[in-house]
Amino acid sequence: MSITGQTTNATRRATEAELPPRERLVRAASRLFYYEGVRAIGVERLIAEAGVTKATFYRHFAAKDDLVVAYLQTKDAYYRAVAEPLAAGHPAAEAIDLIFEAIAEHARERGFRGSPFMNAAAEYPDATHPVRRLVTSHRDWLRTLFRGLLTELGHTDPESAAGALLMLYDGAMVAGHLDDSTTARKILLDAVRLIRSRG
Repeated sequence: MSITGQTTNATRRATEAELPPRERLVRAASRLFYYEGVRAIGVERLIAEAGVTKATFYRHFAAKDDLVVAYLQTKDAYYRAVAEPLAAGHPAAEAIDLIFEAIAEHARERGFRGSPFMNAAAEYPDATHPVRRLVTSHRDWLRTLFRGLLTELGHTDPESAAGALLMLYDGAMVAGHLDDSTTARKILLDAVRLIRSRG
C-alpha cells in the first residue's frame, strides 16, 4: 500500500472514530461486505474494523444478518437519492437517460465491483430471507420508477419496457465490473434510448 493510501485510511479512521458506534459498524460493513463478500467477513473482523466492543455490536445488531440488511439499506438510500431527484426534476425521456448516465458513471468508479444487491443476493439463496426481501424491494422500487417515467412519456407498453430497463440496469452493473467501461457505457445508453423510444 502506498503512503498516500495509508494516510487516507488513517484520516478515514480518525474521522469515523467520532461517529456513533452503529454508524461505524455500518460503514465498516459497507467496505468489507462490498469488497470481500458477506460470508467472508465475520463478526470479529467487523468489530475490529469499526473499533467497537462485542457488547456494542450486539447492542445494535442481534446478528450479522441484521447488519447486512442495514448495509443494504444505506445502498438503497444512496441509489434513491441519486435517481429520484433526476426523475422529479426533468422531462421523462431526459430523466431516464440521466438516470442511466449516472449508473454508467457509477460503474466506471474506481473499485466498482458490481451491484451490492446482486452480490448479496448471490450469497442468500432463500428468497424469504430479510436480505433477499430487501433486494426485491430495491428492484421493485426501480421497476416502479421506470414504469412511471415510461407512462409519463406515453410509452405503449410501460410495464414490459420497465422490465427491459431493469434488465439493462442489471447488465450494466455486471458489465461495469467485467467489461471495458467505456464500451459498456455506449452500449447501455444506446439500448436505453432504443427501449424508451419504441413506445
